Amino acid sequence: MPRCIMSPLDLTVSELDDLMRIAMDIMEKPEKYAHACDGKILATLFYEPSTRTRLSFEAAMLRLGGKTMGFHSADSSSAAKGETVADTIRVISQFADICAMRHPKEGAAFVAAEKAGIPVINAGDGGHQHPTQTLTDLMTIKALKGHFDDLTVGMCGDLKFGRTVHSLIRALVRYANVKFIFISPGELTLPSYIRDDLLIQNNIAFREVTKLEDVLPSLDLLYMTRVQRERFFNEEDYVRLKDFYILDKKKMELAGKDMLVLHPLPRVNEIATEVDSDPRAVYFEQVRYGMYIRMALILKLLEVEAAKKQ
Repeated sequence: MPRCIMSPLDLTVSELDDLMRIAMDIMEKPEKYAHACDGKILATLFYEPSTRTRLSFEAAMLRLGGKTMGFHSADSSSAAKGETVADTIRVISQFADICAMRHPKEGAAFVAAEKAGIPVINAGDGGHQHPTQTLTDLMTIKALKGHFDDLTVGMCGDLKFGRTVHSLIRALVRYANVKFIFISPGELTLPSYIRDDLLIQNNIAFREVTKLEDVLPSLDLLYMTRVQRERFFNEEDYVRLKDFYILDKKKMELAGKDMLVLHPLPRVNEIATEVDSDPRAVYFEQVRYGMYIRMALILKLLEVEAAKKQ
């Protein structure tokens, strides 16, 4: 069976290190990899809207010399006619060499992986996992901080439904002495399967607070997230919580000079545009790092050894 990536934990720490090494090499020597995937096709099967993730995958494959195909919503696929994910992936496996799939239902990517004849990368399944966003986050931290050990990481906003938060926590707990500070309103705190089953059970240091200003001075990283309208059943709850946190210039004055601000994007109101010019705000650089780490992942899953051929 082809290797598939459903979760960041599908990759060992040494494999993550190797991916980041390859991604850094691609950044420094793009011409070395420009034809690594000549003749290869990436299928992007996106059952819900996406800008960054879908285009990042497509840009990654195009920069490797490959081609892309796919759809950007369920309405533009045979899902609108009732075709199952299992059948769709069987069909796509006849056309493409590798697939990136996003789906609103948890576990849909696992179904695809079981039936696929090609590598499948989970590009987000509901509130469950988003492994390549986690790779993007890790790549950004590694490139700009140089290490993961001994960091104090603040996570702010929607910690209940935020799949990017859940995936990043799972990845970071594998490194030494990482401490977490979780900042959220009471309605959007971490789910118990992260708090109890992962953090408490493994003696990971963490605190839960409501006020962002109180903890900014102690953070090495601040991971901001938006309150996700699409995860709410009640519009009134969304409206009440969507502007609970807004990071602005005044709050940034409380933070250390080396603190980095990350965000998986899209941003709504949770980071004021005035923060964009702060050198500590790296969320647009994060997007660029995401493309390079996806290039490295495509190479790994297709078993293309571009670096050795050059």
